[in-house]
Amino acid sequence: MIDRYNAYGASLVYTKPIVFKGLYKNMSIKDNAGKENGNNPLTLLIRTDQLSAQRRNILAAVPVNLAVAAIAFLVSIHSHHGRQGLAWFAAVCLANALRIFQVWPAISEKTAEAPQLSLSQTQRALNRLCLTALLSGLVWSLVPVLCGAYTTHETLFYLTIICGITAGAITHGTPYALMPSSFILPPLLSLFGCLLYVGGFNRDALALTVLLYGAALIRFAWQSERDFCENSLLKNRAVSLAGSLEEARSQAVLAAQEMSHRATHDDLTGLLNRAGFLREIAGRISTGSTPFCLMLLDIDGFSSINDTFGHHSGDRVVIEIARRISETLHDGYTIARLGADEFAIFHDAQTTDTSPAELATRLLTSVAMPLASFDAGRLSACIGLHTGNERNVTEQLSRANEALLAAKNAGRGQFHCFDERLRARLKMRRDIERNLRRALDDGEPEIWYQPVFGYDGQKLVSLEALLRWDHPEHGPIPPQEIIATAALSGLAEPLLQFILSSVCLMIQELRARGLTQMRVAINISPREISHLAIDEILLSELARHNCPTSMLEVEITEETALDIRSVQDKLIRLAHRGVQISIDDFGVGYATLATLRQSYVNKIKIDQSFVKNIAKSHDNQILVQSILNLGQSLGLQVVAEGVETKDDATCLRRLGCGLMQGHYLLPPVRLGAMLERLELHQQS
Repeated sequence: MIDRYNAYGASLVYTKPIVFKGLYKNMSIKDNAGKENGNNPLTLLIRTDQLSAQRRNILAAVPVNLAVAAIAFLVSIHSHHGRQGLAWFAAVCLANALRIFQVWPAISEKTAEAPQLSLSQTQRALNRLCLTALLSGLVWSLVPVLCGAYTTHETLFYLTIICGITAGAITHGTPYALMPSSFILPPLLSLFGCLLYVGGFNRDALALTVLLYGAALIRFAWQSERDFCENSLLKNRAVSLAGSLEEARSQAVLAAQEMSHRATHDDLTGLLNRAGFLREIAGRISTGSTPFCLMLLDIDGFSSINDTFGHHSGDRVVIEIARRISETLHDGYTIARLGADEFAIFHDAQTTDTSPAELATRLLTSVAMPLASFDAGRLSACIGLHTGNERNVTEQLSRANEALLAAKNAGRGQFHCFDERLRARLKMRRDIERNLRRALDDGEPEIWYQPVFGYDGQKLVSLEALLRWDHPEHGPIPPQEIIATAALSGLAEPLLQFILSSVCLMIQELRARGLTQMRVAINISPREISHLAIDEILLSELARHNCPTSMLEVEITEETALDIRSVQDKLIRLAHRGVQISIDDFGVGYATLATLRQSYVNKIKIDQSFVKNIAKSHDNQILVQSILNLGQSLGLQVVAEGVETKDDATCLRRLGCGLMQGHYLLPPVRLGAMLERLELHQQS
């Protein structure tokens, strides 16, 4: 039976609509894996439904069975067969007691959860029900002893109860046909045998009718079981589908939660990322009214840690800094990692007795603690703070970032609070960004020129182009602010081309005066060198104005020289085409002897911090003398910039510096004034 139903279950799951007649065949349907479907989950569910239904039906049928048996017992007493009737009734009660015992778990299910049975356990339970049904049927097959093998006057009564009890068994046994079949076959076969034994045409015809009646009952039982199994299958499929949908919904919810978490949190540190931080503080600002404090913390020299020790070490540093920040702060602080080495801390300024300055100091101290098994030395960071009632998140970040820039300009391990000076600077920067494109189109910025003098400061040997912009609201704008804003707003290349156009006009003026030995220098920022095709831009602009490359000089900062590998191809191409390469602000950056020995480097310019008041500083004199000796040994020209006084100029001449630049000699002037100075210089 179990193999037949396993095949039936498999056909429901894996094949087209069911062909019920296949249930009668001795066939074995296999799934795609080629294995018997005895372990098919739907087979177990159908068997479980059959067992549960049969248990309930037996509980309903046994009282009827006992009631009919009791009436038969009374009839046996009336017909003077009381002793046989008592024995028979006792046997009926015993058989029904066994059946009640078999279905006892069905009663306990009402008050406790039924244990989950395996397929084999379920099948064994069904087989036990069939055995007790067969036992009860065998007891009912003994009815002929109560009526003389159906020959007494009570025969009609007993025939009626046999037909009724067998029909009732089929009605209550529809979930599992084998059980009612086991019950009805013994009494019907007993009735059939007795009728044939007594003989006679009427009894023989009645015996044949009993056979047909039994066959019809059994056929109905199997048809009912098929219908029950089909309904059970559809029900369990629906339940399974509903469970699958619920599980899929739960998984989708979990996946959405995971995606939401990943979208708002940093994978490396577990802190909020920029998106999560902005959402968090926007919500806190919208529900609060007290002043808030926003801190931006940036690790000093983090890029060099990645370059020197590798990104794995850089990740270790970031994780450690995140841990130290989290341990330093208590609940109420929102912490995030906004970038590679930038962290943000946000809190209600009135919920703590610690002032922002004290908190920043504690954070810097925590960051500066030695990092175990790390060879980069002590770490340090800078912090920018903004405290106020500003409700705009972007504005808060801008102000804190402005304070962070000020802290980094002050050195390593510093913090700075946003103040009125930074407020004015931030407004100026925004106005520059807003007005720069229009100003370039209108030609508002100017290129001024400051000469470099040689031969003891008497002869003009080259010019340096300097960017100037007299803003209508903010007045003169520092060149570094213009360049930084242009880089951030995508105007670096238009600004460079604007400067080059003016420089090319100056070169043309020099050529017209026969001063072809003079060069005009322009300053190129590290960002421009790295992100722009400087070589192509410079060479194409010179060619467009028909200017010789030998009259152009490019001054690069030591920061650019440090990352020489990323820009040297561009510098080499320019040098090969005749452009002179100089290192500006030498002595305060990161230039190395390897940088100075590059074939394309022709000149170094001593930073003005060493030149200013050099006549009064013995240490600066020693340093400048060392640079002059270094330049001479490497065959490089050395220029002292920032010469402000006669004493400084005299001291430099004494040290052997032949090239000087500064306000004492000539401050930066406009193009017209410089051309007039060139006329006077030529006449003298």
